[in-house]
Amino acid sequence: MNTQVSREPFGTLDDGTGVDRWTLEAGSGGLRVRVLTYGGIVQSIEAPDRDGQRGRLALGFADLASYVMHGGSHFGALVGRYANRIAGASFTLDGRVYPLTPNDGRNSLHGGPRNFSRVVWEARPVEGGVRLRRVSPDGEEGFPGALDVRVTYTLSTGPGGDALRIAYRARTDAPTVVNLTNHTYLNLGGDGSGSATGHQLRLAASRYTRVDGSGIPVPGAPADVTGTRFDFRAARAVAGAYDHNFVLDGGVTGAPRTVAEMYDPRSGRALELATTEPGLQLYTADHFDGSLTGTSGVPYGPAAGLALETQHFPNSPNRPDFPGTVLRPGEIHRSETVYGFSARPRSTGNP
Repeated sequence: MNTQVSREPFGTLDDGTGVDRWTLEAGSGGLRVRVLTYGGIVQSIEAPDRDGQRGRLALGFADLASYVMHGGSHFGALVGRYANRIAGASFTLDGRVYPLTPNDGRNSLHGGPRNFSRVVWEARPVEGGVRLRRVSPDGEEGFPGALDVRVTYTLSTGPGGDALRIAYRARTDAPTVVNLTNHTYLNLGGDGSGSATGHQLRLAASRYTRVDGSGIPVPGAPADVTGTRFDFRAARAVAGAYDHNFVLDGGVTGAPRTVAEMYDPRSGRALELATTEPGLQLYTADHFDGSLTGTSGVPYGPAAGLALETQHFPNSPNRPDFPGTVLRPGEIHRSETVYGFSARPRSTGNP
């Protein structure tokens, strides 16, 4: 694929730090992705519908000030050190308790109030995309070790169309925990097209982690989805509110495998999602109440977009029965997620 990569200024923070926007484009009319150095944010994803009309699929804002002001919603953001929640904002590693900065009641969410989505990353072009880098200092938000993180966004040819590939790499100089993801909200009908609850979703997940009222997994093994509203093994509409981790069949893998398919009957756009991760957090953003307005100019209501966050499980540092998230010196944290976009003709059924 001959991907065009370009950079332009996007604004300046109050402390004078400049923010750039990188555009990755797969030819005229194909997939186009814009990434900000602030928060590693995927500001926009544009892909054609069944009639060849390219539309914005990722929720987001037109200006830097809006991202800074409304950062708590994590539009398109790269989050870490630990995506999702850690109970009681603390964990024990090698016999030592590490208190974290709480920002979700008593819990730590996405790495704390100043997580990776709230900082400016270094950036440089690579073949087909852009690579972001940041060294999170020892003790940031309470996490041990200096963590050198590199996240690469590239475009490639995916299943039936173009694809956005996000590759995560990290090293540490002291034992720590790591869980990285991207928090893009997608609406395959287009930003501002209304609720995404009509999307047909299929997940390769036979189990899910039940949670308490604060989103922390309850004791015990993950639950079987059979006979519950969490059973997406056959494609069906996303109805109702979700903020839950699905246990993906196959666990951690060395190469991305397809774990989700989503289809919008209105536009014909389809997403095929592949990852190396063991879990996927489905978040329907039911807290959106119309108070935020994105690039389309249409206020965001409940389920204006769906987040499919590939990651390890919530509270894994406190759950030895969950897949491990500990990273030690000399090791490399690696994960990849691929978003493949295509369009289906009107005669094609659901995924």
